[in-house]
Amino acid sequence: MSSEAIISHEPFFSDGHGPRGRVGVVLAHGFTGSPHALRDWAAHLADAGFAVRMPLLPGHGTSWEDLATRHWQDWYRAYEAAYQELAQGCDAVVSAGLSMGGCLALRLAALKPVAGTVVVNPGLVIDDWRAPLAGVLKHVLKSTPAIGNDILKPGGDEGAYDRTPTASAHELYKLFANTRELLPRIGAPVHLFRSRTDHIVGDSSVRALQAGLRDGLLETQWLENSYHVATLDNDAPGIFAGSVSFIDALEAGRGR
Repeated sequence: MSSEAIISHEPFFSDGHGPRGRVGVVLAHGFTGSPHALRDWAAHLADAGFAVRMPLLPGHGTSWEDLATRHWQDWYRAYEAAYQELAQGCDAVVSAGLSMGGCLALRLAALKPVAGTVVVNPGLVIDDWRAPLAGVLKHVLKSTPAIGNDILKPGGDEGAYDRTPTASAHELYKLFANTRELLPRIGAPVHLFRSRTDHIVGDSSVRALQAGLRDGLLETQWLENSYHVATLDNDAPGIFAGSVSFIDALEAGRGR
């Protein structure tokens, strides 16, 4: 069976159970990707007892042409709706995400009452001189080569699009800029999983996160054996276990 045959773009949801059942985690996947890249992470959190929601963001899991018709607000609204669903039945909600999904998680943390945030290689800056020009380029250049599958582990496949729509890159640029401005509003702890080697999101995004957050909110856990899509890479088990430990510590601090 090929790796393509087992890739699922379906959203993930699970109700909580046991001592952790009143805590929810809302997950967001990356740009041009799908829930497939985070499915094992979501399943681990669900197995640990947390209530979990992971939507398929609009324009993803279909075609890059479909993605090109969507706006960054569409992606955020879908993520926020999943948060609202959890918030109605949970005592606390943690926002989490990979890459662009990490940006959405940080934006949510700035705008909604979350207990904390877990991000894996979150994007906040596009390290490409063409990024500010994407709003013009989209009229003459419909797409560019894919940015997916930055995975060290052999055989890894996140199921991302084979092209990147230029119009969507422009939307991503605007989302990043908007979120950077909101970072000072975040009041809950942020746990960053950061790959030493990442060919998609550069260190400028980490610096933006460090500069934007209040002192004492950010803790960083370095990933030594993974590239950008670390949730499918060699360090994935550490991300999964570390997330549970972080959330448990948040709950201990709340006096659960």
